[in-house]
Amino acid sequence: MTTPLTPPAAASPFGRVVTAMITPFTAEGALDADGAQRLAAHLVDDGGCDALVLSGTTGESPTTSDTEKETLLRAVVEAVGDRARITAGIGTSDTRHSVTLARSAERAGAHGLLVVTPYYSRPTQEAVTHHLRTVADATALPVMLYDIPGRTGTALAAETLLRLAAHPRIAAVKDCAYDPLKSAKVLAATGLAYYAGCDEQILPLRALGGAGCVSTAGNAAPRAVRAVLDAFDAGDTAGATRRQLALIALIEAVTGGENPGAVTVKALLNHLGLPAGPVRGPLLAADAELTRRLADALQTTLDRTADGDTAGVPAAVPG
Repeated sequence: MTTPLTPPAAASPFGRVVTAMITPFTAEGALDADGAQRLAAHLVDDGGCDALVLSGTTGESPTTSDTEKETLLRAVVEAVGDRARITAGIGTSDTRHSVTLARSAERAGAHGLLVVTPYYSRPTQEAVTHHLRTVADATALPVMLYDIPGRTGTALAAETLLRLAAHPRIAAVKDCAYDPLKSAKVLAATGLAYYAGCDEQILPLRALGGAGCVSTAGNAAPRAVRAVLDAFDAGDTAGATRRQLALIALIEAVTGGENPGAVTVKALLNHLGLPAGPVRGPLLAADAELTRRLADALQTTLDRTADGDTAGVPAAVPG
């Protein structure tokens, strides 16, 4: 009999199946707090997510105000905070601003913080370490570091991660570095929980001991994302592989082109009749052709997923 591979809860401090939730806006472009509550409840109660990340990259954090971030967080915590862990993205390129956002998130009821490497200014590894420790010192909440050099211009070096792992509140990494050797080195040497921040890495990272995923595609197909981890954790590695491969069409459509996930996911959610609304400039909304390709990719993924794996997700994309 195959022994299930599910790790203890302590190994997944920010949840296991985590969606990087979009931030819904009204047709006029204002924050849609009611829509955020409905979407969060859908992802948790129908989609099988045990955690959400708010105000991350897919949540359009660069173009939402501090007040909007707090309002969004309070609304989602009220909607699902007793049924899912809610992590607030509070990373900026300004240490003082990040500390302010961290304290605001703690007061608003966040269960954890997502802190991205400072962007644009390209600080040294010593400066990055000081920034992240300062933010982690600002509250009592656990911190997930966000390693995404393709957007920030600065990677977290393995040596930096090893040093930061000693901090009592730095508990996890959202890994978008596309550096499996670095990830493996840090996993082998620390207790940091690693989360796949790129959907194509969900199964590979889990096989190395990762804690789960922070998924963009999970906004539109949460059950299909969860099915990868469920199969692997049950010892069904062949089934996990099949489910990961079934996601590829959707992953490529959502994150593989020139449009960022906020654009593609909102197009899909609007198409499915779920709360989303427009994107904010400088982003531009998906046109009809892109929306059609996204809808086709979602349908392909759902068609390739075994019966029962998509419970709670639309069985067919509306035509």
